[in-house]
Amino acid sequence: MQAAAMFVENVTSSEIAERLRVTVRSVYRWRADFKRGGTAALASRGPLGQRCKLSTKSQAKLALMLDEGPAAFGWDEDQVWTGARVAKLIGRKFHVSYSADAAARLIRRLGFTPQMPARRAAQRDEIAIAAWKETTWPAIRTQATLGAFVCFEDEAGASI
Repeated sequence: MQAAAMFVENVTSSEIAERLRVTVRSVYRWRADFKRGGTAALASRGPLGQRCKLSTKSQAKLALMLDEGPAAFGWDEDQVWTGARVAKLIGRKFHVSYSADAAARLIRRLGFTPQMPARRAAQRDEIAIAAWKETTWPAIRTQATLGAFVCFEDEAGASI
């Protein structure tokens, strides 16, 4: 049931808010609009906020660029797109200024997933990682193929 019909039936604002999963404050605002202008006053006025700075054509070009990967544009230390990198790319190629957050929102709208930060931990030991991949990982993989339960864990979620 639409909000206008519920207003006509005198459904309480709290009930409408619960049914439509919105705040009661929104329902009060809608009810006032409905009293002033009827059903037409409840029509959507489109999304709020600033319009996208890139045209639809430019967004399509950006998506193609993102498909090429960061290395194609000079970021070859890893293959992840960050908001900051995409903002720089947009500035270079389209001469439009974006914040890292706005660029991250834009790439999500284009269907790309958020990626990891470009920096790696300072304490990362590349030699130990290579040794683990060469010796430990093959042994774990063999055990897993034989039916062993394999679990990876780190301290990120541990509480002391």
